[in-house]
Amino acid sequence: MSDPDQKTRLARQFIEAIPHTRALGMEMLEIGEGWALMALDYRRDLVGDPETGVVHGGVITALLDTCGGASVMAHPAAPGGTATIDLRIDYMRGAEPGKRIFARAECYRITRSVAFVRGLAWTASPEEPVAAAAGAFTVEGADV
Repeated sequence: MSDPDQKTRLARQFIEAIPHTRALGMEMLEIGEGWALMALDYRRDLVGDPETGVVHGGVITALLDTCGGASVMAHPAAPGGTATIDLRIDYMRGAEPGKRIFARAECYRITRSVAFVRGLAWTASPEEPVAAAAGAFTVEGADV
């Protein structure tokens, strides 16, 4: 599949069809060649600390993981589907209660079998991240 527009359209459709992403309320905002921008609205049922109202860290991880997978699927050298091999999340602070959470991921390198991704999650500004991600995802039959 060489048409970049078709790849990004298929990546968007795939991500939006995953029941887990729908249950959490993830939204694909933008997607391009090798990158994706997603968001998640604050909801009380996603809170991990009832005293502070901070969203559970697992929700942030799921958002960054999904965004990372979408960036791989949208990369010009990737054939389509992918799966997470490894994902490291560095939490820098709690997401501000009541605020929408954004995530942007970039697939910056693809080998014959592995795609490498980095990403950030934030509420107010990407210059003040909630978490950073570094991950490796499967790639089968990439054109490298």
